[in-house]
Amino acid sequence: MPDTNKYQIDVQPMPQYIPDQSDPDNGRYVFTYTVTIKNIGKIGAQLVSRHWIITDGNNEIQEVRGLGVIGKQPLLQPGESFEYTSGSVLTTPIGTMKGSYQMVAEDGTHFSAEIPEFVLASPRALH
Repeated sequence: MPDTNKYQIDVQPMPQYIPDQSDPDNGRYVFTYTVTIKNIGKIGAQLVSRHWIITDGNNEIQEVRGLGVIGKQPLLQPGESFEYTSGSVLTTPIGTMKGSYQMVAEDGTHFSAEIPEFVLASPRALH
């Protein structure tokens, strides 16, 4: 029976609205998000690619795929973490993001690390 605890990545996103780069009158809402990726498994694993699903307040969906994150493909040993900040621009004051990181463990096993859904919202969007 395979050891499911071997391949475990904890993903913690923290979004933030950036008012000085946003232009609500012209439908431009800028957000950053800082993601902490921690290897809580029992084997080293490398983040090789990402897949984001970004949904705005009109239910318009944008998918983003690419290699690594911010130009890096970090290799995380058990207990190690990697943090990065990136951004997203929406045409609505509220939206959501979720997705996954595609990982390769040091034993060659490919697996996905889920990015839990989080809300992007300008301060006045949520009451």
